[in-house]
Amino acid sequence: MRKTVRRVAVWAVSLTIFAVLIFTVINPPTTWTMLTEKRRLGQIDREWVAIEEVAPVLLRSVVAAEDANFCQHWGFDLKAIREALDGGASRGASTISQQTVKNVYLWQGRSWFRKSLEALLTPVVEIAWSKRRILEVYVNVAEFDEGVFGIEAASRHYFGVGPEALSAVQAARLAAILPAPKSRSASNPSAAIRQKAVRIIDGAETIRLDGRATCFED
Repeated sequence: MRKTVRRVAVWAVSLTIFAVLIFTVINPPTTWTMLTEKRRLGQIDREWVAIEEVAPVLLRSVVAAEDANFCQHWGFDLKAIREALDGGASRGASTISQQTVKNVYLWQGRSWFRKSLEALLTPVVEIAWSKRRILEVYVNVAEFDEGVFGIEAASRHYFGVGPEALSAVQAARLAAILPAPKSRSASNPSAAIRQKAVRIIDGAETIRLDGRATCFED
């Protein structure tokens, strides 16, 4: 019995490491969320784009909106976790690294089992992938509208331009609709989204100036 358990454990660890390492050089072909949405909708809009073809202001905007200390942590922002716990928040402490792990390897939901797997996988991804790679994968698998995945599809869906041509305002509005894009619009934003976008523009410029964007910029 013990031998069987050890064997299963070794295989589980080996497969996990392989699954992480393979995506350092190969782009994730799909995710559970994409498969679910494709089954529900019949088709989805998604095309991978290299990070070099994405406007830097979009990358800074996403980081400013979702995880301003992205370059400074190892997958978990302990300060944000403490603040979320102190404030009684149900969300807001997940880093971009954690969200990437969830989107690529796991499924949506709030179960403790999924969160435990996320917590185990996140440090492995942080070790194996560069910060730039984590952000590249994130902006390519994040959902920006119903059935619209990745920044290439999102840029054209909302603004009719490629991700390399996004303005600071457009980038901020795309970042502002995360992580609940199905109830928000980047091209027809509510007053709340407009206000959030203004804050993101300031935040994106702040992390550019203070060096918190260096880990993912050329």
